[in-house]
Amino acid sequence: MLESLRVKNLAIVEDVTVELGDGLSAITGETGAGKSILVGALGLVLGERADRSLVRADEKQCTVEAVFRVDGDSPVNELLGEIGVEPCSDGRLIVRRVVASSGGGKCVVNDGTVTVQALKRVGDLLVDMHGPHDHQSLLSREFQLDILDSFGRLWKVRAAYAAVYDEITRLEQKRRELDCSDRDVVQQIDMLSYQIREIEEAELAEGMEEELERDHSMAANAQQILELTSGAANALTEGETSALELLTSARNSVASLEGVVQDAAMWREEMESICVQIQELSRSLAECAGGADSDPARLRALEDRVGLLHSLKRKYGSSVAEILQFLADAKTRLEELGSREAKLAELDGLLVRLRERLAFAGGKLAAGRRKVARGLAEAITNELRELGFEHGVFDVTLEQVEPGPSGLDEIEFGFAPNPGEPMRPLRAIASSGEISRVMLATKAVLAAHDRIPVLVFDEIDANIGGEMGNAVGAKLEAVARHHQVLCITHLPQVAVHGAAHLVVIKEVSGGRTHTGIAPVSGDARAEEIARMLGGSESSTVVLQHAREMLGRSGE
Repeated sequence: MLESLRVKNLAIVEDVTVELGDGLSAITGETGAGKSILVGALGLVLGERADRSLVRADEKQCTVEAVFRVDGDSPVNELLGEIGVEPCSDGRLIVRRVVASSGGGKCVVNDGTVTVQALKRVGDLLVDMHGPHDHQSLLSREFQLDILDSFGRLWKVRAAYAAVYDEITRLEQKRRELDCSDRDVVQQIDMLSYQIREIEEAELAEGMEEELERDHSMAANAQQILELTSGAANALTEGETSALELLTSARNSVASLEGVVQDAAMWREEMESICVQIQELSRSLAECAGGADSDPARLRALEDRVGLLHSLKRKYGSSVAEILQFLADAKTRLEELGSREAKLAELDGLLVRLRERLAFAGGKLAAGRRKVARGLAEAITNELRELGFEHGVFDVTLEQVEPGPSGLDEIEFGFAPNPGEPMRPLRAIASSGEISRVMLATKAVLAAHDRIPVLVFDEIDANIGGEMGNAVGAKLEAVARHHQVLCITHLPQVAVHGAAHLVVIKEVSGGRTHTGIAPVSGDARAEEIARMLGGSESSTVVLQHAREMLGRSGE
């Protein structure tokens, strides 16, 4: 579960910390107060795309930190090890996202820095977020297949099918590349032969770039190197007043103090050590001077070598390693073209066997889907009847089609909301209010099958009012028996079902807008429900109505 969420310098939120508990938490507030900003902050810390324009004005960065309580058998623990992050201490997972106004940022999980992609993988296991426009995804056939496979726990079967399908796709592409006209083959062979010959004649080797650049630099600057090293060596050991001569004189003087001054022997030893270091340094300078070859012919040869390497990099790769990999791939490709007919026959045989495996895997997946389709339809129908569609019927239809990335099935969710109406595709008949309720019914069905611990609904009650709002609230409360549920709502009928109620407040102070959030209960909660009902603070009737609504919901 999500224990706390801290948001700092995000849009109009300066610094807000939200403490959360089990069950359903209703989040309410005036329009524009910043309710959806908090949901956006949660999405940010779970790996969603960052927009630096959201950083609060005059601030350098925004920070979002979430603390989760994770069960010992949660798949999150396995993923943490996979991405190289320390395991949860005492079951607590701390996730932090920093976004800089200048661009960039940082993602941290349990004090370990991770990529945004890794953060997204962690987030997908922790929270399922449903925004005000996400219900449109229910009209997508691909999303409908995802729902069916989640309900039937068919993901392993689907993954096995997808692996074979991807391999067939890869081999078919390879076959298309080989299956070309004889003229094209001759042209490819000529080009590959030229490329292979050009790279091989260059006699490249791993690590040669650094050595070549060093040799070229030495040759190009040979005269300067000779002058400077000679000058340095002269100052150290060769000149009449060299450092070594002066230090030797000083050492002899100190040696004469031995027996007179207690530390003289130590000073002499230190000077002798420095003399040795100076001599070694002078020899190193001499070796450097000896390696500086000013031969113009050698310099031209090195420049030609450097130019050849740059030319090969432009054609075949940005480094010697990439050029050598290009060479290996070109040789493989040339060998395939040289034995094209045999390779095509080999690919054809392999594709025949893979298509047989695909048919088997697809058939197994299709059988599993047909086995659970009726159960899904009945379960969603039951949920919809609790959401006001007393005579509504939901249907799941599957038709066999040509193999695709998701299997051999085309799915269609059907819906007949009223008695006497024929079953029609969901996308053809449902209003936005109906779609919202169908999505909630679907989430309720999947709740018992889904291991994701936190569900977030941002205005799931859009275009719903009256008694239907109460039904939606009751359904959210039921889902919250299996999951932690956060719900941003504008309906008092939904808000009263929350085990906790949080109110978002926007204030202006010092010429700046600030957003805060605080839990309410008792009279304060009744006053918030009364505000949502449209009454003024002084309206005793509306306030009494709010208290009655809370009383009926168990507050």
